[in-house]
Amino acid sequence: MKKTKKKEQCPTCMAKAKKWYHERLYQVGLLMIIILLISYFLPSLNPVFDAFMDYLGMIWWAILLGFLIGGFIDRFVPETYISKYLAGKKKTTIFNAVIAGFLMSACSHGILAIAMQLYKKGASVPAVIAFLLASPWANLTITITLFAFFGFKAFWIVVAAIIIAIITGFIYQLLDQKGWIEKSKPVKVSKSFSMWKDIKKRWKKYHFDFNKDVGGVAKGAWSLTKMVLWWILIGMLLASFGRAFVPVSFFHQYMGATAIGLFVTLVAATIIEVCSEGSSPLSFEIYRQTGAFGNSFVFLLAGVATDYTEIGLIWSNIGRKAAIWLPIITVPQVLVVGYLLNLLL
Repeated sequence: MKKTKKKEQCPTCMAKAKKWYHERLYQVGLLMIIILLISYFLPSLNPVFDAFMDYLGMIWWAILLGFLIGGFIDRFVPETYISKYLAGKKKTTIFNAVIAGFLMSACSHGILAIAMQLYKKGASVPAVIAFLLASPWANLTITITLFAFFGFKAFWIVVAAIIIAIITGFIYQLLDQKGWIEKSKPVKVSKSFSMWKDIKKRWKKYHFDFNKDVGGVAKGAWSLTKMVLWWILIGMLLASFGRAFVPVSFFHQYMGATAIGLFVTLVAATIIEVCSEGSSPLSFEIYRQTGAFGNSFVFLLAGVATDYTEIGLIWSNIGRKAAIWLPIITVPQVLVVGYLLNLLL
């Protein structure tokens, strides 16, 4: 009997024996610290350190907010709610995802944690993609910021971002039907299920428990942190090197309202996009110096569509097919809209 008991407990013992340094978050975190220390003390690499700290100062709050919201979703939002509104195959699912993205006030990297949590809860892959594309540039906070920079012209950025998110979501639904992307595993929900009735029912029975509720949110947030943060750190480091060694004047000089200018803008957005809040001022600077409003749009939208952090997270948490299709579907849309905006505005 004793031997059998030991055998039954063996897998659990092995899981507990897993060392902390096996976690990718700690591995990447240690590498980041080493690189930052070297860049701090080595004069030629000082710009890398400065750029990283600048990015960190811009987005730390958004990343933290994203993890906390993700932890809150993990603790308080039942899987049935996500499946009811974000796991269906109807076109309304995409609209629900875009509306949810619009209501989320987080930057492109802060929203990644929330999106991955929704996926874990059962949101469909097309809904997650639409949510990711809509939130950074169509959310309430950024909408206000863009209007402050561009005036009424910001309206076209927000509308175009929403349209691209919806179209991309529909295309992903088609890919899902054909089996060309990975499938999520939604929770089965009765057609007669009412979320509002369920909320009222749960609210009447709810009693705040500090240890369970706060501890549950913290546990969910930490689990999400280990899954997402290491990718964000990699993205920040790569962007810091790009910002440190690629002169901004080069981008300004070659970002005119031409086909080449659009292409250079696309490359620039891919290299240095880190956060929607941080990219907004630079996009306005491009518009101020070149007068190419479409290029500013491409810089903003292509940064999200080609962001290696976002693609990497989709690859590692959803699947490589969903990740590969993202730039293939979105980049042509962004370039076409950018070209039209240059012609019309």
